[in-house]
Amino acid sequence: MEETPYAFRQVLKTPAPISCLAKRSLDHFVAGSDDGSVRVYNQETLKVVKAIKGLGEVSSVVCMEHNTGVLGDMWVASNRHALHFSMNTEKMVLAKADAILTLELGADDDDVLNELSLNKKNTQLAFCLDSGKVGVVDLSTKQITHMKTNHNNICGTVKFIPDRPNELVSGGYDSQLLHHDFHQRTVLSRFDLGTSSLSESSGVSMSPPFILSSATSPSGILAAGTANGRVWIGTGGEKMSGVSSSISVKKKRRKWEGLKQDEAFTADVGHGPIVALHVTFIGPRTLFTSTLMGKVTLHEIGGPTADGKLDVAPKWTKATTDVHKVNAIIATGGLIIIGGLNENGGGMMEVWETRPKSGDL
Repeated sequence: MEETPYAFRQVLKTPAPISCLAKRSLDHFVAGSDDGSVRVYNQETLKVVKAIKGLGEVSSVVCMEHNTGVLGDMWVASNRHALHFSMNTEKMVLAKADAILTLELGADDDDVLNELSLNKKNTQLAFCLDSGKVGVVDLSTKQITHMKTNHNNICGTVKFIPDRPNELVSGGYDSQLLHHDFHQRTVLSRFDLGTSSLSESSGVSMSPPFILSSATSPSGILAAGTANGRVWIGTGGEKMSGVSSSISVKKKRRKWEGLKQDEAFTADVGHGPIVALHVTFIGPRTLFTSTLMGKVTLHEIGGPTADGKLDVAPKWTKATTDVHKVNAIIATGGLIIIGGLNENGGGMMEVWETRPKSGDL
């Protein structure tokens, strides 16, 4: 296994545990916390440049991309509400009353939001709830559309599918992945990790394959992290763009088939009865995973193998030293940021940066 190309840079402390992280343009990243606060950090100085306080527990943050040299807008999921904030203000600390718009998306106080996702054009906002419901907000009309088919348990993650303007994929504690057409409100395909032979592990796990996190690559590969310490990877929807033709025999398809079982595989990432996995892609076939206890691994998808299928291999792994329970991980601008809580229950982030190459010294 290769030497880790990242070195520890700094820890960032917050009063309450970090619940989510988000990338944004202009060399900034965002951290949400259990105490209802959101902080915007400068990536170079690692200083807070803006903050929001006084919300309920923050479960997800997504940032709207802007090319105008300003911080722009963000959406924050807090309890059953999604709040829209503009960060282009002289205020250093914003409050709940500063939200441009507040949408009530959960049915009641127990039906909390788990994740928000923005499409590439910033025109659609997807959301998922504890009730298992999945929906989309049209940001031009503010119309809320719920999918006809829900998960049978908590829906923990939802993502838009790259270059499929009407499609998204959701994952839940019912161990199912659902591929939706959100304009038609129909399910186009599904995959149940609980009944699949792919869910069988070489080790012994006390946890079922609840789907806790997901990510889509720019090329259309889907990765899902499960509670039994595995990452499921579906390559059936991969496009050729951004992937060398010498390492792929795939052809561009009319339909996204990312949930096809015969083009999926899994890898053991962590062990133990409670292993949360957080997944983020940094390229068409390169992804990070982090276990609940802070084992961070870079994986590369390669192949095809002799049987014509792709596989995944760990390239390097590194453990956190100060974050004792991981809730989120992102990679942005040569940095890896891992957020969660320390051994005393306070908020903690570790910032790792790319090591200089020997020729750069």
